[in-house]
Amino acid sequence: MNLVIVTGMSGAGKSTALKFLEDMGFYCADNIPPSLMAGLTREVSAHYNTAGEEYVPRLAIGVDIRLKRLFEGFAEGRREIEKAGYPVKILFLDASEDVLIKRYKETRRSHPLAPHDRLATGIEAERELLREIRARSDYIIDTTHVLTRDLRRKMREIFFEDKSFDSLIINIISFGYKYGIPTDSDLVLDVRFLPNPFYDLNLRRQTGNDPEVAKFVMERDETRIFLEKFGSMLDFLIPRYIAEGKNQLVVAIGCTGGKHRSVAISSAIANTLQKNGNSVIISHRDIEKDRVPIIE
Repeated sequence: MNLVIVTGMSGAGKSTALKFLEDMGFYCADNIPPSLMAGLTREVSAHYNTAGEEYVPRLAIGVDIRLKRLFEGFAEGRREIEKAGYPVKILFLDASEDVLIKRYKETRRSHPLAPHDRLATGIEAERELLREIRARSDYIIDTTHVLTRDLRRKMREIFFEDKSFDSLIINIISFGYKYGIPTDSDLVLDVRFLPNPFYDLNLRRQTGNDPEVAKFVMERDETRIFLEKFGSMLDFLIPRYIAEGKNQLVVAIGCTGGKHRSVAISSAIANTLQKNGNSVIISHRDIEKDRVPIIE
C-alpha cells in the first residue's frame, strides 16, 4: 500500500495536490476524520487484494482543520494505521501568511478557525495547531512562490518517479529594487554592478529570458566570476541548511527594474542548481512591470 496523508495550511494547495495524486493513480479521499483513516486504509487495501490487481494500491487521504475538534485525533489515527502494518507518509503544504490572506480574499472565503474574525487570527491559530504535525511530516512543500505546474512536477518526482526528496526547495526570485525587496528572502543578491542592457536601445524592450540579453549579461568576466563564487557559497550552505531541517530557501536576485540582469542571472543559477540535483523553482516577480511601450 502506497499511503499518503495530505495536510497543511488552509489555502496552501491541499485540494490541488490531491487532484494531482488522483491523476497519478491514487484513490483520493478528502476531509476525512483522522479516526476513520485506518478503517478506510483497510477497506481500500482489501478491495485491491480481492480484485487481484497487479500494481500496489495507492491511497491519498486529505485531512485539515475544517474538521476542527475531530482534527485533534490526527496523531492517534496515524499510529493506528502504522500498527495495522501500513507505512504512511505525510505531505504538508504550507505558504506565507501574506499569500494565504491574498488567496482567501480572492476566493472571498472566511477562515475555518475565524469565520467572524480577521484572517490573520485564523491563520495564526491554525499554524499553532499544525506546528507538531508539520515538524513530523515527511515532505514539506511551501507553495508561496510555486506555480501549479511546478507543484505538479515536484509531486510527480516524489510519488511517481520515486526521486529522492531532500526536504529543501530552493526558490530563485528575480526582482527590481525600484519595487522593493521580497519580504520572505533568505539571501539577497544585488547584480546592479553589471552593465545594464536597458541602455542598449536594441535590448531595452527585451528581457533576460531573450537570448540577446542573456548573452549581453553572461559573456562578461565579472558575471562568470560572480557565478562561480556564489555557486561555491551555495555548495557550502545547502547541505547545512538541509541538516538543520530547513525546507525552503528563498534566493532573491535584484537589479534596477527586475527585467534584464536579475532575470538572466536567476536563470543561470537555477539551471546550475537543477543540474546538480537540487529542487528548484524560479519566478520573475517584476519582469512585466518595466515594459517599455513600442511607439510607432
